Amino acid sequence: MLFKKFYVLALLSMASYTLNAQYTEVINSNRPGVSRSAFSVGTNVLQLEVGPYMVKEKHTPLKYEVSGFGVDFATRYGMLLPQLEINIEGTYQSDTFTDNRSTVGLDTDRSNFKNIVFGAKYLVYDPLKNAEEEKPNIFSYHANRKFKWSSLIPAVALYAGVNLDGKDNPYTAPGIEGFSPKVMIATQNNFASGWVLVLNFSKDRIGTEYSDFQYIATVTKSVADQWVLFGETQGIHSDFYADNLFRFGGAYLWGKNFQLDTAVTFNTKDTPSVFSVNFGASYRFDFHKDPVDNGTSAEDEAERKANKKRQKDNKKANRSSQKREKETKVIDFDDN
Repeated sequence: MLFKKFYVLALLSMASYTLNAQYTEVINSNRPGVSRSAFSVGTNVLQLEVGPYMVKEKHTPLKYEVSGFGVDFATRYGMLLPQLEINIEGTYQSDTFTDNRSTVGLDTDRSNFKNIVFGAKYLVYDPLKNAEEEKPNIFSYHANRKFKWSSLIPAVALYAGVNLDGKDNPYTAPGIEGFSPKVMIATQNNFASGWVLVLNFSKDRIGTEYSDFQYIATVTKSVADQWVLFGETQGIHSDFYADNLFRFGGAYLWGKNFQLDTAVTFNTKDTPSVFSVNFGASYRFDFHKDPVDNGTSAEDEAERKANKKRQKDNKKANRSSQKREKETKVIDFDDN
């Protein structure tokens, strides 16, 4: 019984989401992966996402090791339009670099921002925006779990940002400093049964000698009312650094505005090998208000639309009946 109640509430939230564009009843975090959702956090929603991590690297041919910790962080805010989000994202790391080319290893302590980006994201296409037939069926659990071919059409967002790199940064390529642009395309497919696919394609530090291209593919699956599992692959291609990283982890919804998460990251090479574990959290300050609050729920809105359609059909039927009555009128003449 509790499951059925939760199921109906979840469907009503989904219907409300389609009516209110980006805003959702529960927090919409990008963590614990590094991909970016196509959707914004919603107007007048301020969201904080942070994740401390531990990292170890070992480069066998060059004989060096890295051991340390860092933190990923993001501040997201929805403003002006439901499709628009502005954000600040970055990573700060502190570690020890050990050069093992001699008999005694030489340690060097390092710390700096690996990256910090100021940007904005805008949803340019939402396949469910005007798709009335794709609204959830609140009366049928199985109908909503069936595969729909239309779900293969993704939501699409465009992102543009600016990197701020400091001078003599040990984590960036030589000569990289100051401002440089970043652009990205983000897509998202929401399938039945709680499956979600997010794809990112980005070009970073454009105009510099070591500009890189990255792709990220993330798959998430809700396995319970408050639990989500995910898997992710990230490809990085540049003249300074190239890698293929894999991540696996999960998230727990503590409340509608608070999420906890964890993930592991690793690769399959030794130039260098990478292993990292992170624990994170996301919290939102929800100041969202619907532009027009008429006091109707998603179910009431659906009923109102159905009544409106019935009234329109009745008027059409009445006009057709009057027309037929007029056409069939016969003038009787007395027989002589």
